[in-house]
Amino acid sequence: MGDPRDDTTVVDPSLRVKGTKGLRVVDASVMPILPSGTTRIPTIMVAEKASDIIKETINCPQVAFE
Repeated sequence: MGDPRDDTTVVDPSLRVKGTKGLRVVDASVMPILPSGTTRIPTIMVAEKASDIIKETINCPQVAFE
């Protein structure tokens, strides 16, 4: 993940695969620097952020859970 103009990165900051329309990658492989411990929690955070990005893209309304 990185600068869209950087040829060494595969996905942009919105997790879209460069050069491929309609494809996002949402897993630990998008982390430019892996944590020294487990990748479980950082991967969950990437997925949470991806869901926010996708919801903004498709204009999904916020739903409040009680």
